[in-house]
Amino acid sequence: MKIRFLVVGKLKETYWKAAEAEYRKRLSPYVQTEIMELNDYPTPEHASTKEEEEIKRKEGQEILAKLKPTDFCVLLDLGQKQWDSLALASQVEKWMTQGGSSITFVIGGSLGLSEEVRRRGNAVLTLSSLTLTHQMTRVFLWEILYRSFKIIHHEPYHK
Repeated sequence: MKIRFLVVGKLKETYWKAAEAEYRKRLSPYVQTEIMELNDYPTPEHASTKEEEEIKRKEGQEILAKLKPTDFCVLLDLGQKQWDSLALASQVEKWMTQGGSSITFVIGGSLGLSEEVRRRGNAVLTLSSLTLTHQMTRVFLWEILYRSFKIIHHEPYHK
C-alpha cells in the first residue's frame, strides 16, 4: 500500500517538517509514503483574475505531468462533503481498493486547483470549511490518514 502527496510548495518551518516526519513514521507500519513537492508560483499583490488563472494553469500543468493515468487521485478542495473520523476511515479503505492499494493526494497552491486538475481527480476531500495554510493542511492530512489506518486496523487512537 502506498500514499503519495503531490503538493504545490514546500514546508518551511522546522516544526511542520518535524510533525510531518512524525506522522509519516507512524504510518510506516501500514503504508509506504512519498511526497512530491512542486513549484509554488508567487501571486503578485492585486493580481488580476487572468493572472490568477494563469498561475493555477501553470501549477496544474505541473501536477498533471506527475500523475500517471492509473493514479487514483484525491483532491483537497474546499466546499465538499466533510466526514467524521470513522466515515473517513471507511472512505480511505474504499479509495485504497479503487486505487489498487495506492492513493495520490493533491494539494494545490494558494489559489486552489485548475479546472484541468479538478477534472482529473477521482475524489475530493475537504478537511474543514475553515481556510488552513498549506503547511497546516499537509500535517493535518497526515494525521487524519494515520487516524484512519488505526481505525481500519481496529487499534486504539481515534478517541
